Amino acid sequence: MNLAAGKKIYFLSDFHLGVPDAASSLQREKRIVQFLDSIKADAGELFIVGDMFDFWFEYRHVVPKGYVRLLGKLAEFADAGIPIHFFVGNHDMWVRDYFEKELGFTIYFEARRFEFNGKSFIIGHGDGLGPGDHKYKFLKKIFRNPACQWLFGILPPAIGMGLANYFSRKSRLADKGKDEIFLGEENEWLIIYGRELLQKDHIDYFIFGHRHLALDFALNEKSRYINLGEWIKTNSYAVFDGNTVQLKYFNP
Repeated sequence: MNLAAGKKIYFLSDFHLGVPDAASSLQREKRIVQFLDSIKADAGELFIVGDMFDFWFEYRHVVPKGYVRLLGKLAEFADAGIPIHFFVGNHDMWVRDYFEKELGFTIYFEARRFEFNGKSFIIGHGDGLGPGDHKYKFLKKIFRNPACQWLFGILPPAIGMGLANYFSRKSRLADKGKDEIFLGEENEWLIIYGRELLQKDHIDYFIFGHRHLALDFALNEKSRYINLGEWIKTNSYAVFDGNTVQLKYFNP
């Protein structure tokens, strides 16, 4: 598809709302809403590329409380006719149909190819792609299994959410900022993944989140891998103006 004149496509990811505490999360949420206000006039489409929340689970009649400022602002975008694409991340992989029904999101569970203004894009959260990390890939299959989701769903929300938030915090403490360090192009699995795809087909832009590392990396003379970073520290995002993609930072 082609962008309308004067319109842009915005990409952002990894808000991780809910951590490390309610006060910090609320401050971050307000900053994200401020950013969304600043782009609403020229936003042609919006891509949220995973981990909007540090944990999310939809029970049949219950969703996690909070986040009303962000969800309300996204509802404004949807009501204004701005398409919102949401890629499920590893922290909010148990999304079902709440965002689709209430906010008009288009939900994706895997990386997808798009074309805008003659430019080709591969867009996804980035978890589980490329070589290695077999332990996570195995766990991802378990967590995505409908039977496992049903078993978790029969837990009372107070118990289920408590367990999930505990393990989410524990995982973040164990990570110790490793996702913010560039590992070298020979060890960055999303660079390896992109180069493997380029052997079969041309792609102009690979856009991922997950790594918490804002990165604009040339895979070859015509293709770039852009990692969107995160909103806990850097407030980084990318924007496509119809011709090229730029990695930027929001400084309110």
